[in-house]
Amino acid sequence: MPQAMPMYWMNLYLMLIFIFLMITIKLYFNYLKLPYYKKMKFFKNLIWKW
Repeated sequence: MPQAMPMYWMNLYLMLIFIFLMITIKLYFNYLKLPYYKKMKFFKNLIWKW
């Protein structure tokens, strides 16, 4: 980062990182809360085994 960069650019950058982290955490917890998707994955794995 150049030293001439104003402060609000850094704040904007941090906000983007924070929003990205929140979205990833939300997706991760939604994935944990979906038993249907896990069942479908499990059945697909069973089909592949046969």
